[in-house]
Amino acid sequence: MDRTIFISFVIAAALSPAMAQLVASHASTQSAVQAGTAAQAAGKPVARVNGTVLTDRDLLREEYAIFPYARQHGGQIPKEMEPGIRNGALQMIIFEELVYQDAQRRKLSVAASKLRKAEADFRTQFSSPQQYQDFLKSECNGSEQVMRRKIERSLLIDQFLKAEVDQRAVISPADLKAYYDKNPKAFAYGESFVIQTISFIPPEKATAQQVQEARKRAEAALPQAKAAKTYEDFGVLAEKISEDDYRVMMGDHKAVDRGRLAPQVVDALLKLQPGQVTGIIQVEQIFTIVRLNKHIAAGKVKFEDVKDRLKNQLEKNKQNEVRSALGKKLRQAARVEVL
Repeated sequence: MDRTIFISFVIAAALSPAMAQLVASHASTQSAVQAGTAAQAAGKPVARVNGTVLTDRDLLREEYAIFPYARQHGGQIPKEMEPGIRNGALQMIIFEELVYQDAQRRKLSVAASKLRKAEADFRTQFSSPQQYQDFLKSECNGSEQVMRRKIERSLLIDQFLKAEVDQRAVISPADLKAYYDKNPKAFAYGESFVIQTISFIPPEKATAQQVQEARKRAEAALPQAKAAKTYEDFGVLAEKISEDDYRVMMGDHKAVDRGRLAPQVVDALLKLQPGQVTGIIQVEQIFTIVRLNKHIAAGKVKFEDVKDRLKNQLEKNKQNEVRSALGKKLRQAARVEVL
């Protein structure tokens, strides 16, 4: 379970993911109150983890962390998404409590200086002293000591996960290159053509006359298309006279795989140099004029061009694997009850 997927909202860059969750808890609670949904989270138990009770308040905060856009939906999560989000939130708060308890069992601690800095950073998220006091009242029973324990808990969870998940999921340069070499098909790409089009389309179930009229429009446009010397010239013309949906993008299709193009279009493009324009090509009842911008031969993405993106992806995959294994291990030695 990738925490970065569940906690994807705007926070100050200085805050850790777990600290960010505490900030999100504040924002989410305020949203819920404004939408009149706070009554849905009255402290009702939803799970017990080794006797520690997790409530619907914890669950609601995590649901809003997963779906921060609830604020744009009147404080509500779309019904079709609600079961999945609720289950994900429930599993996350259980997982975090298991992590926290294991961190305590190992007697892990947070340096006092780090805790002070985190507390100071946390305070900056509030627009006014009154907003901060409102948070203390709604989330911490008005106690700064309770707030400090919440921050410390978040930091301990974050510290634990960095050691037990992030650091164990690092992909070495040698492993990265080995993966690239062993999976050549994953980095191969097919032949493609970067094109622009101007098309003339008769109505659905067109008569022979209507098809002929579309051809005449194409014939009238062809000299103008041939005269267009640049991408911009052809694009402006496409915007003015083309009848396909790509006209709003200057007729630009970007790179199109050879297999997605009609054979007659491919045949015409293979005879062109970049910057040249085909004659009129008929595909069923559509008449098209195509400009070739680039012909890309089949090949393979270079390792240097893909290594950073590949490293990020492989490490995310590894983090998910390590996190899942950690969750199973922690649950085996725990008593978890979903209420």
